[in-house]
This record gives sequence, C-alpha cells and structure tokens, in this order.
Amino acid sequence: MQTAKQDVERMLGQLPDDATLDDIEYHLYVLKKVRNGIRSYQEEGGIPQEELKEQARQWFTK
Repeated sequence: MQTAKQDVERMLGQLPDDATLDDIEYHLYVLKKVRNGIRSYQEEGGIPQEELKEQARQWFTK
C-alpha cells in the first residue's frame, strides 16, 4: 500500500482542474474509508463468501 500522502497526491492528480473543495472533501472521505477497509481486512481478515451470502439472504428475507 502506498503512503497516505501518495494516495492523496494521486487522487488530486485525477480530479479535474475545476474540482471544488466539496469534491475534494468527498474524494478524501472515500479514500479514507477504502484505506480503513483494506487495513481492517489485513489485520482482522474477512468474511468467507458463503458466510456473507447467508448473511445477505437473512437481511433480505426479513
């Protein structure tokens, strides 16, 4: 994984020149959530696909 600074620099480089502060703030929020998700997966592991399917079935049948 790249550093947070590298990720932000890359993200800013992909935004259009007329991006607003709100646009930047939104993309920073998404970047933070993705990085947190990756970190959580690496530290705690994930849910096996079959278990996730079963959980989803329960959510949608209630």
